[in-house]
Amino acid sequence: MTSIVLVVDDEPINLSLATDILETGGFTVLVAQSADDGLAILADVSVDLVLLDAVMPGKDGFQMCRIMKAVSDYRDIPVVFMTGLSGQDDIVQAFEAGSVDYIVKPIQPAELLARTRTHLDNARKTKNLFRAINFSGRHFLATDREGVVQWFSPQVPAIIGSIASHDATVRLPVDTLRWLQACINSPSSVDASYRQQDTDMEYGVEFSFMGQPEPDEFLVRLAVVRDGQDVTCLQIKLGLTVREAEVLYWVAKGKTNRDIAEILSISHRTVNKHLEQIYIKIGVENRAAATARVLQALHG
Repeated sequence: MTSIVLVVDDEPINLSLATDILETGGFTVLVAQSADDGLAILADVSVDLVLLDAVMPGKDGFQMCRIMKAVSDYRDIPVVFMTGLSGQDDIVQAFEAGSVDYIVKPIQPAELLARTRTHLDNARKTKNLFRAINFSGRHFLATDREGVVQWFSPQVPAIIGSIASHDATVRLPVDTLRWLQACINSPSSVDASYRQQDTDMEYGVEFSFMGQPEPDEFLVRLAVVRDGQDVTCLQIKLGLTVREAEVLYWVAKGKTNRDIAEILSISHRTVNKHLEQIYIKIGVENRAAATARVLQALHG
């Protein structure tokens, strides 16, 4: 499959040059003349890499990069700055904003293609690694001593979304942080696993302390813990398969199809197919009606 590269630059001549070089290298190229236009494209198209000018009217490239890294759907897209700024402060600012590389204009075709291929290859390997973790049914996050999450595998946001705080950073809940700090400071006095119960839903998240791979990085494994009797009840009362009952269970808990796919380690398309069969089997047409049938089956 051809990789899609988004080039964001306010100068048409730079867009034209970069497009010619990248298309020669076999890439599909999308262009935008402002950060806002670039972000709009990201919202509609699955882009593999962004080449970004630093100095533009309105939002500059540094701002666009920071916005991308703050949005879960965009944060893993590699950003390469391609700009005339060559000062050390500018280069440092680009990397602090979250870029993976910095190319100083004028553009050298061979260099642009080589760097683009390298970063696309690295991103692809990382994505494949996370996909393997997903299919294994294992979910991980790394945090510092204060509970600020440093990185996480793709399914984690769907699992902890309702129990973790979401401000400028993602932090562990207070009780979970207290347990983690006890694991770090006095491991012999505390259980290596801790369950955080969601206050709104009938499931919890079990955190297991895995160790300290880096000086200020602590690895935690996550697992969803729920009452299996509810799924069994739905399966029997509504005539569903186990997987259909699991999908319906999470629909009734307010999870989106994407969340359900991540939690159950299945594809978004598979969730859609299950829902089609579920609606037919239980005689409903939408999520609200399906949720009502769940409540009736479990509590009626």
